Amino acid sequence: MNVSKTASSTAGLSLAAALVLPAAPAIAAPAADSDIHISEIAYTLATDFIEVAADPGTDISGWTFGSVTRGGSVQAQENTVTVPEGTTVSDSGAVAIDVPITNSVKAGSAADGEYGSSAFVIDENGELIDFQQIGGVVDGKGVTGTKNVYTPAPVIGQEAEPTGATAAGGQSIQLTGDAWKSAAPTPNALPGDDDGGNGGDDGDTPEGVTPIADVQGTGDVSPVQGKTVTTRGVVTAAYPEGGLNGYYIQTPGTGGADRADGAASDGIFVYSPDTVADISIDDHVEVTGTVSEHYGQTQISVSASGLKTVDEPAEAVKPVEDAFPAGDEKRESLEGMLLQPSESLTVADNYNTNTYGEVVLATGEGTLDQPTDVHRPATPEAKALEAENLEREVVLDDGATVNFLKTDKDVPLPYLSQDEPVRVGAQANFTSPVVLGFDHEKWRFQPTTRLTGDNAEAVQPTTFTDTRTEAPEAVGGQVSLASFNVLNYFTTTGDQLDGCQYYDDREGNHITVRGGCDARGAANPESLKRQETKIVTAINKLDASVVSLMEIENSAAFGKDRDDALATLVKRLNEAAGAEKWDFVDSPAAVPSDEDVIRTALIYQPAEVAPQNESTILDDQDAFSNAREPLSQSFAPKDDSGEVEKDKTFVTISNHFKSKGSGSGPGNEDSGDGQGASNADRVKQAEALVGFAGDQQEAADSELVYLLGDFNSYTQEDPMQVFYEAGYKDIAAEKTDESTYVFGSRTGSLDHVLALDASDEADGAGADATAFDSVTGADVWNINSVESLALEYSRFNYNVSDLFAPDQFRASDHDPVVVGLFDSADEGGDDDAGADAGDNADADGSSDHPGGKNAGKNGGKNGNHWGNRDGDHPGGKNAGKNGHHNGW
Repeated sequence: MNVSKTASSTAGLSLAAALVLPAAPAIAAPAADSDIHISEIAYTLATDFIEVAADPGTDISGWTFGSVTRGGSVQAQENTVTVPEGTTVSDSGAVAIDVPITNSVKAGSAADGEYGSSAFVIDENGELIDFQQIGGVVDGKGVTGTKNVYTPAPVIGQEAEPTGATAAGGQSIQLTGDAWKSAAPTPNALPGDDDGGNGGDDGDTPEGVTPIADVQGTGDVSPVQGKTVTTRGVVTAAYPEGGLNGYYIQTPGTGGADRADGAASDGIFVYSPDTVADISIDDHVEVTGTVSEHYGQTQISVSASGLKTVDEPAEAVKPVEDAFPAGDEKRESLEGMLLQPSESLTVADNYNTNTYGEVVLATGEGTLDQPTDVHRPATPEAKALEAENLEREVVLDDGATVNFLKTDKDVPLPYLSQDEPVRVGAQANFTSPVVLGFDHEKWRFQPTTRLTGDNAEAVQPTTFTDTRTEAPEAVGGQVSLASFNVLNYFTTTGDQLDGCQYYDDREGNHITVRGGCDARGAANPESLKRQETKIVTAINKLDASVVSLMEIENSAAFGKDRDDALATLVKRLNEAAGAEKWDFVDSPAAVPSDEDVIRTALIYQPAEVAPQNESTILDDQDAFSNAREPLSQSFAPKDDSGEVEKDKTFVTISNHFKSKGSGSGPGNEDSGDGQGASNADRVKQAEALVGFAGDQQEAADSELVYLLGDFNSYTQEDPMQVFYEAGYKDIAAEKTDESTYVFGSRTGSLDHVLALDASDEADGAGADATAFDSVTGADVWNINSVESLALEYSRFNYNVSDLFAPDQFRASDHDPVVVGLFDSADEGGDDDAGADAGDNADADGSSDHPGGKNAGKNGGKNGNHWGNRDGDHPGGKNAGKNGHHNGW
């Protein structure tokens, strides 16, 4: 394994970006050493790479390899790679670095004739070594490097040299003599070398048949990288379709329970589009080809003439049956081998199942905790937890490289179905062997052939436990509170406005709005009905007395009554309930002059609670100029006869703080401590909310104050500390081991219900009790974030698999928190309700502030990703890669 993208790549890019811009455009030429130059560019293969030719032993540590678009800029950070320390040119005189090449070849006026993206190499001192353009006219005008956030300064203003060559399918362009040509790729070997790129020294090439273990070696890079080898093995997995274009082979008779710990791997991937259709699993074969590292996985590239069938029988390969080990070193010794993990693993993320057919699994106990949910940011404990998370991750893949949002929409998604959900927190149990691969910085379990929804019964290597529940756990109490994110519920659909742009299904039908207008939800009434059905089902089954809503349309933005969309949702709830079960809190007469197009809201059940006084909105344009203003309403419960018990009046405040995806101003940049962007603004919002809550407490003459909603802050982050220091407790963190959200395979809670606990002497419920003492129980109902994005209304008909169902599952991307209040039996708090974490504020055993969570928590968990749009609409941060995302 050789990881081509490392943390050091960012530092290397920053160093390059700090250099002085050139005064005028100039044709790029090899700078530091005229003998060092780009010799091969692969951009139409399953792997992209840029190869340089240099003297054997040349140290290229810290060099930057990258690609600019047809417009001359680096499209994304992933399109540059900083070479790890200790990387030198092998005896072949060439070294290939895996790096995504942006865009394809096009025709246009930006250059003479055909032109395309360009490859560049910068040395460790920031000097441009070479800059070559795919296509174009030799000696003609080349693409000029253009400034943007990712383009290194040495490239800006420099003009690439057109190669005049473009690659045929499956081939690369290579500098042979003085001309660039299209030919079969030869990574880590000089193009045109008849001896396979070994510099003419035949003695360096292994003779005869080299065992696979000798090709793999015991390090993270093959000891014969760049050399041509011949080896033999039994085919254990084959991928003639789906983009992998190759097969795994393993030394006959290897594997099993008696395999020596730490030995060199006996399996290897054979990249061979020319021969993959000619072999079958269990074939005994001999292959001859060039050894290379493909995105960190050792492989042999084999041409049509490099495959032979071995007639002599081979001893069967045995899967390694053991617990999947932690740590790269132990996993490296199994790379390319057949495995049957003996222990169940936990689903940590299913976000990319919808896009790439991937399921992230975690070894050990439970899911992967968001470090800032259980430890203070940037502490040694938080860093240690993230290091442990990285050690535990492994991807369950589908034996393919396709993006289901762009291609193969008519191929049923793997792993997912209506009947057998794959939920975060569920257990994955292996029923048949997989092969251990490595790609894009992740260890991967590959099925032995491509998996789709059509062949799952025969090919799928795992089963998953079903952790769904039809209702939240009982929380006790006379009344209940809950938070619920309604995922940009807009009754003003895109088709009612001008200029809207859309996300479309596989047949071109508009499903959701992606931009161009103020609407953020459904594209049309048909899509809105699907969204409403899920939301209505979920809220009616949640059945809380008071529900705080986030991401509901502010209808005033569309020239309507501010409560128009809210009234429509309540009407739909009552229609489904068959009675006038729900009502909503009217907007106050005074509202902020400048509001977002989404807002917070409160709905309630009149049979259980009665509003007291009027609602109030915190109009603080300084603190909430980039967020949704808090909405307050006090309620009093009703007894069994319907009488209002005003002595139990409690205050609820609905909240939706600034998202983590973007920020500006001091303290709002993403510092890398895990809190994301706009942390300073969220702290300011928390401080303003504490003051507002105090005012509402005084107005209601009640100590029972509850803050509900999406605070866009994990449990131990800075904004939450403001509440803890003001006397609030996080109810779900104290009384459950569950979470409401997942980002990047990390579970944690952005949604909270906070209870005032200002008096240390209060004991029991009633007039003298604190808000926290009045809590009888709590639950996080994991119906949304733990479910695959493919089930959401916004992904209707994206794939030929019909995964939409008119139920509560994946009604939104955040999970609701529900809390019971007031023990009507004995007027005392129920210490046994929910988990009993309330007596141990520092549940993780650290010095973190109250509100912590047990780092070993598991439970059913969450799922999604964060975007850079405050409205949290699909189309966030990584929309270019993953189709579109739900933001936070």
